[in-house]
Amino acid sequence: MQFNASFTRLALALLSFAALATAFKYERIDKNNSVLLVVDHQEGLFQLARDFHPVEFKNNILAHAELAKVFNLPTILTTSAEHGPNGPLPQEIIDMHPSAPFIKRNGEVNAWDNPDFRKAVQATGKKQVILAGITTDVCTTFLALSLVDAGYTVFANSDASGTFDVKTAEDANDRMRGAGVQLLSMFAVALELMRDWRNTPGAPELLPFFDKYLPEYGLLARAHDAAVNNGTLSGL
Repeated sequence: MQFNASFTRLALALLSFAALATAFKYERIDKNNSVLLVVDHQEGLFQLARDFHPVEFKNNILAHAELAKVFNLPTILTTSAEHGPNGPLPQEIIDMHPSAPFIKRNGEVNAWDNPDFRKAVQATGKKQVILAGITTDVCTTFLALSLVDAGYTVFANSDASGTFDVKTAEDANDRMRGAGVQLLSMFAVALELMRDWRNTPGAPELLPFFDKYLPEYGLLARAHDAAVNNGTLSGL
């Protein structure tokens, strides 16, 4: 009897796995159907992001904002109670997007609860959302779950979302994955938007971006250029 029950559970598990595998559809980020959100990347809240080194995290949030410029994505900025300890957005981000809608929330924890923010997202007409924020478990997760519930496909830039510690980040990421949010690195977001080095934006636009924000790849590209220029990689 126990054997039959175990066999039944195994069979049901295999059927569920097969159904999930059959249902999977790879939805790529489409630069023509995406909006990028900068969520509460505020100077005061920055102090709460302890799961990254501060220098690395500052680099990552600026890279997130600049991705929108590289790919000419509609961009929406939002802050939460910035006239207090949360502080303002870094001036670098504001300077990158001087004409972007900037929704300054005074009470709503979840940005989707703010009607002006919702209208700004809806007004873009885009159905894919790329977002990152501080903190991962609140600012990023609450909004991501609300957007999925509203019918959007959501891509969370995990490199530019920070929180108190690694465990809190992992729990938040598990919660988002369970709801269908896709968690990607900045590198993955950039390359899925680009798709082909021969596209525009392509190598001429992305290599300087990586040289600025992802030095591992930027220096790799420099080494390749040096090899081409000195003839050791001629013809490639």
